[in-house]
Amino acid sequence: MKHNITTVKKAIKGNTEALESLLFLEQRMLYYKALQYVSTKEDALDAIQETSYHALLSIHQLRQPEYFSTWLFRILIRECYKLLREQKKMIPYEDDVLLKKLETKDEKELDTSYVREALSKLNPSYQTSIILFYYHDLSIKDISEIVEKPVGTVKTHLRRARKLLKTEIERSYPFNEKSI
Repeated sequence: MKHNITTVKKAIKGNTEALESLLFLEQRMLYYKALQYVSTKEDALDAIQETSYHALLSIHQLRQPEYFSTWLFRILIRECYKLLREQKKMIPYEDDVLLKKLETKDEKELDTSYVREALSKLNPSYQTSIILFYYHDLSIKDISEIVEKPVGTVKTHLRRARKLLKTEIERSYPFNEKSI
């Protein structure tokens, strides 16, 4: 979401009303993004609350006002991961959306449990790259900024993750069974 740069600069200088208005504009995005990671309403609200708190404490460190949304999203992802680590949960994802976007053999619709199982076997950085790229429709450059890795590394993670997912799904999914 594009924000008024003047409002972001006011927030950076310590104007809490400006930060509050920016957070208000982002509230819907924050809620839905958090919900995709932690999957319960209460956990999503906790993550947003922590994100808002950390944004308030560190807004003065934001160097480029035009990247306010990316900066805020990065804080949200860290808070979601922190919450998941504390609860020792896996990262959830939307199977239906991933199914439509992932290339599958013979373009057959897969049972979501196969995709869920295949994604759970990926290492966390591969999972994050796949989720951000396919579900959140973020560009590779944006993913690179969020996970603080070079663009080449993100491309490599995506390529390797797709290859591993394809191999795992082909291995585990009964392609030869005819659906009735």
